[in-house]
Amino acid sequence: MIEKSLVILKADIVARGLIGEIISRFEKVGLKIVAMKMMKVPKKLAETHYWKDDKWLMAVGTKLIKNQNLNPDKENPMAHGQRICDTLAYDLTIYPIIAMVLEGHNTVNLIRKMIGEQSPENSAPGTIRGDYSFDTYVLANAYNRPLITLVHASDSKETAEKEINLWFKKEELVEWKNPHEDLHFRKQKK
Repeated sequence: MIEKSLVILKADIVARGLIGEIISRFEKVGLKIVAMKMMKVPKKLAETHYWKDDKWLMAVGTKLIKNQNLNPDKENPMAHGQRICDTLAYDLTIYPIIAMVLEGHNTVNLIRKMIGEQSPENSAPGTIRGDYSFDTYVLANAYNRPLITLVHASDSKETAEKEINLWFKKEELVEWKNPHEDLHFRKQKK
């Protein structure tokens, strides 16, 4: 029932002074911060975080070739997929970020819903990406940069476990009880 998830507030959140505002959204919904740090991300950590297997690289590279109307006979989908990973990793290193572990019920799905769709232009108002970004794939491609997604969040419980172990040492995770947990997780008396 209780899950943990990694959340990274990327450069744009930090640079625009939105850290507190975004963190408060997670706290207001009842998620608990069990680890948090600000850091300049080392290149190796960023590359490890965005490492993808050949299947992923091929699928994403093929999609990019199609979306940009490139000639599939002259393009290498694997190279395009790797370029995406490389630019995402680079973007994590250009400015300080906030990495944190949030804990609560249904945490992974809740956070994904709160941040919105991958593309801010498709994110509903009320989501983090819908409220704080106007970026599009067209604009990102025009400037040869990755899409500004503002926030990274684990996409599954399995991914969350791997990512948390990559970004935090076990002793950096703090076990504590939030007073609202007594109400939220109470059992009804018969």
